[in-house]
Amino acid sequence: LTEQLPRHKDPILRYGGMYTIATAYAGTGSNKAIRRLLHVAVSDVSNDVRRAAVTCIGFVLSSSPEQCPRVVSLLAESYNPHVRYGSAMAVGIACAGTGLEEAITLLEPMTKDATDFVRQGAMLALSLILVQETEVRQPKVKDIRAIFESVVKDKHEDVMAKFGAIIANSILDAGGRNVTISMSTKGGNKKMSAVVGMVVFMQYWYWFPLAHFISLTFTPTCVIGLNKELKMPVVDFLSNTKPSTFAYPPKTEVKASTAPTKVATAILSTTAKAEARKKGTDVDKKEGEEDKMEVESKDKKEGVEADKEGEEAKDADKKKDVKEPNFTNLANPARVLVAQKKFVAMPAECRYEPVSKKLFGVVMLRDLQPGTEAELVKVEIPATAAPPKEEEEPPAPEPFEYVEE
Repeated sequence: LTEQLPRHKDPILRYGGMYTIATAYAGTGSNKAIRRLLHVAVSDVSNDVRRAAVTCIGFVLSSSPEQCPRVVSLLAESYNPHVRYGSAMAVGIACAGTGLEEAITLLEPMTKDATDFVRQGAMLALSLILVQETEVRQPKVKDIRAIFESVVKDKHEDVMAKFGAIIANSILDAGGRNVTISMSTKGGNKKMSAVVGMVVFMQYWYWFPLAHFISLTFTPTCVIGLNKELKMPVVDFLSNTKPSTFAYPPKTEVKASTAPTKVATAILSTTAKAEARKKGTDVDKKEGEEDKMEVESKDKKEGVEADKEGEEAKDADKKKDVKEPNFTNLANPARVLVAQKKFVAMPAECRYEPVSKKLFGVVMLRDLQPGTEAELVKVEIPATAAPPKEEEEPPAPEPFEYVEE
């Protein structure tokens, strides 16, 4: 199939042939597959086939993400927007969840491309790469989030680019920031369900509900310690990093909508003077008194504001003076990112020790004090979660006789 489909006269079958190569050689880094895809990317007459060919390079190079930006760097500057879109998605797929600096540098200018769907692809690719990245580890996360937000809020932006920005924002915060995107298992083997999920996700180009299939590529990032009875004991893991390095991002602040206020009716000074003359009062004196009062009130307000600014500056200095600890205690079960797992260890004098050296995912723990009763983690349903409703079965139908007419 990988030989026959790319040579077929029907462009739809050639398009399928590209994804056949992608699924067959996913994660292998095969030079033969890459040469074939590059040949189709620059020679085929169908834009759809060329776009698919470039995109599929990302699948082949998913096990060696650092090579993908170099392979598609020239294609990213192609005159054909479909090829540019494909190169952006190839980098996003290959470098998903890595936060690779070279990939971000390649994709960031593409968010300002003249073609709307190229901007869409660049934003989607950036979200795939920066999933679970923090501002401490990758400072560009803040700028890229600002780009997504500005595109969504811009009334004059194209619909396709807006769609890409909305989906990209969703991918960045996927699973409550507790999952990453990976097409391989923890052991480094190809995860076929994730590869198929990413292939189907790419078909959102033709039917947008297929974007939901990206959930097949999500992998939980956690450490869950279990004893021999497969229950979670109360135990802490030690992460030798500062808490801010892998912390959750701050929640988005929603501005409270203020009720519209009535605008005061403007009164002309000439009108006020005319009315004052009628009453026989000295308007000039009153104006002088009011001016003095206004000056005094302004001075008081400025003094209060200066005091507030001084207090805020003191609070900020106090926060800076508080040193952040160089370690983090993680209570079982805990959120542990892929980049964080190499810093996780068991604390000294701990009651439990891991059976294997890998402290990521589900970890079996050996109890060093088997005679002592173990304290277990109590799993409680959050107060916000509604209790599951028991559905009542429908009543049985009344007896009847069936008569053929």
